Amino acid sequence: MKATEVPAIDGAYLFEPTPHADDRGFFCRTFDADVVRSVGLDPGAFIQDSLSRSAQGVLRGLHLRSGAGEAKLVRCSYGRIFDVVVDLRTDSPTYRNVASFELSGETQVTLYVPAGCAHGFQALTGTADTAYRIDRPHDPAEDVTIAFDDPELAIPWPLPVTSMSQRDREAPSLAKALPHHES
Repeated sequence: MKATEVPAIDGAYLFEPTPHADDRGFFCRTFDADVVRSVGLDPGAFIQDSLSRSAQGVLRGLHLRSGAGEAKLVRCSYGRIFDVVVDLRTDSPTYRNVASFELSGETQVTLYVPAGCAHGFQALTGTADTAYRIDRPHDPAEDVTIAFDDPELAIPWPLPVTSMSQRDREAPSLAKALPHHES
């Protein structure tokens, strides 16, 4: 497994496994504490694992946490997703940058999303399972949602949206969700 910095988002990393394939399929390590530690992250900080299953076209996000924020490791364990990170840390050298990735069950690449960044994804396949490893217990009072189609962010979602939660559908623009952030 190797770690690669994401230039567009300061502190974000892609963790790329080394699959061992044979006639049965493949095996790969999807989390390695030593590799995580090698880039300055505390592997013991991740306290909760979650999984979502989405149908093609489903869009989830853009989500972030207020307060201390929430760092997460995100991996598409089955299918493919278009994954997006928006740096909303006002003190970051990559503040307001948007980065997108295709994550898939074929590659099992894991994306590290630093606290203070908004995150969302769209399922590209009939079924897409997305695994999250999160560094804080969930507190719904700290949930912040930003409109996926905010023109200021201009995210090029690849498919028409087939479904999303009511919370995501009614999400305010970046300027309204985070009025203290400079526009």
